[in-house]
Amino acid sequence: MHPNPVYHDADAARNLAFARERGFGVLAVNGADTPLLSHIPFLLSDDGVTAELHLLRSNPIVRALKAPMAAKIAVSGPDSYVSPDWYGVPDQVPTWNYVAVHLSGTVERRPQDELRNLLDRQSAMYEDRLLPKVPWKTTKMTPDAMDKMMRMIVPCRMRIMGVDGTWKLGQNKPDAVRMAAAGRAAAYGFGSEADILAALMQGTGK
Repeated sequence: MHPNPVYHDADAARNLAFARERGFGVLAVNGADTPLLSHIPFLLSDDGVTAELHLLRSNPIVRALKAPMAAKIAVSGPDSYVSPDWYGVPDQVPTWNYVAVHLSGTVERRPQDELRNLLDRQSAMYEDRLLPKVPWKTTKMTPDAMDKMMRMIVPCRMRIMGVDGTWKLGQNKPDAVRMAAAGRAAAYGFGSEADILAALMQGTGK
């Protein structure tokens, strides 16, 4: 999270909506010797109170989850390097614009009998985004393959107690300068989502 409060102008509802739509992030907990990280898809509840996810049984986080643990999920959005030349005014410096939301709370293992329902709801959410494709469902798997998969993963739930977002989009610049940089980011920005970042920059008031 960037420390400048000017980049924290999004309210909790916008941050949660971003995290819910993204549906993928990095789960982090404190391990005995080092932080433990896992890239995970998740389901964020409508009220933003819980995030449901599953982990491989062999994941070090699962082995550490003997009791609920403090955790964060970091959700990254579009990002790009921004060249000083793009602003069109002197005395600028290189920077990186980005969107990121952190969900803070406690994560715990859930009973194994909750897993099938979680998998069905997760796949339904993502498959709905592919319509009119006929949605994939767990019922398409053979019983043996399904049983094997179910033994390999465990359901988890994170209770969310804090939400913070950084929307670093050039809000600290005059509108004309920010819009100039946005146009150049769309044309030359790093990564496949530079055009999305540029659109966000263009829609951000000073």
